[in-house]
Amino acid sequence: MGPAPRTGVDDSGCPILHVDMDAFFASVELLERPELRGRPVIVGSPAGRGVVLSATYEARAQGVHSAMPMSRARRLCPRATIIPPSHGKYTEVSRGVMEIFHAVTPLVEPIASDEAFLDVAGAGRRLGSPSVIAAMIRAEVLERFGITCSVGIASSKFIAKLASKQCKPDGMLVVPADEVVAFLHPLPVSALWGVGERTEQSLVRLGIRTVGDLARVPPGTLQRELGQAVGGHLAALAWGRDERAVTAHVPDKSIGNEETFAVDVDDPEVIRRELLRLSERVAARMRKAGHVGRTVSVKLRRADFSTISRSRTLKEPTDVAQEIYATACELFQAADLDRVRLRLVGVRMEGLRPADSASRQLSLGERETGWREAEQAMDRAVRRFGPDAVLPASLVRGRLDEMEA
Repeated sequence: MGPAPRTGVDDSGCPILHVDMDAFFASVELLERPELRGRPVIVGSPAGRGVVLSATYEARAQGVHSAMPMSRARRLCPRATIIPPSHGKYTEVSRGVMEIFHAVTPLVEPIASDEAFLDVAGAGRRLGSPSVIAAMIRAEVLERFGITCSVGIASSKFIAKLASKQCKPDGMLVVPADEVVAFLHPLPVSALWGVGERTEQSLVRLGIRTVGDLARVPPGTLQRELGQAVGGHLAALAWGRDERAVTAHVPDKSIGNEETFAVDVDDPEVIRRELLRLSERVAARMRKAGHVGRTVSVKLRRADFSTISRSRTLKEPTDVAQEIYATACELFQAADLDRVRLRLVGVRMEGLRPADSASRQLSLGERETGWREAEQAMDRAVRRFGPDAVLPASLVRGRLDEMEA
């Protein structure tokens, strides 16, 4: 449990909530595996180069965290139960949680499937103070889905997010507007947005270890040491200054998928088969979101971790996998990486716009290919029968080859 909420705290100047599900993927899995509660559980692919998607707090106590290679997680926590991910379940619960948020306020800014900012300034007259609203959200999430969340309540997005982290798991923390500096300055400098490992090392070399240390450094000195933009940004955050509003809708800038091979691959046919698989996923996600895109990009990471990215802008926007795949293959060929060992490939569509605003005009004499209608039929089959209901023939052959190997 996070720290107990303080009673009698003035939240009148704290309209921003940051709601964060606790160990979201793992918590959803435990709904069907209640016998694992209280034990270390890791969600992630157990094979090859899989990474940790989520871990219970019992596993986190052993040093496990998300994005960690599964091999390292197993060494740190050998008694953990490993559960392969089930993304459909997470999407369904996430959608329901976001519905709870939108019932409170239209000003909801999702950050990921398991967290969001809410501006509840306009909901006070109807529902009560920010603390009352936060308690109501926590209770409803628990009642409807059987999982817990932590809520930070503050005057800005930055402080609200820090507060939710401080009260995890299953907690609620208000940072009154007049106590922001007292809350912020004892924290390690790594708590500030924009302070990664390298920036932290630079600050520590200057003797700056806490946010309070940073706040006492003149902004001009920070800008000389870290650059104009970064120095100015950190100087403002060190005093809790964050003017960003909660943005109700942030349109997708791109949609992509990537895959790390279990072993490095230098067979062009295997790589093209993976490009097809990824193009199918990207196109299906675009159609589901109601998007089309104009720019296809591929990501190709060699065995030595060096990465090449290539992109091409199409004449017309598309959401058709075959068109994306054809361009992805051309970009792969142009990268001249035949027989170069690759550990990862990715496909991404950029320049997104709503599908209904993109008129696909056929040139004089051009014949409609029918790919869009075929892929829409595949979408319907997948929704009804599952993700492997319909596959392109080359992907079926690939699976047979893998089974025989």
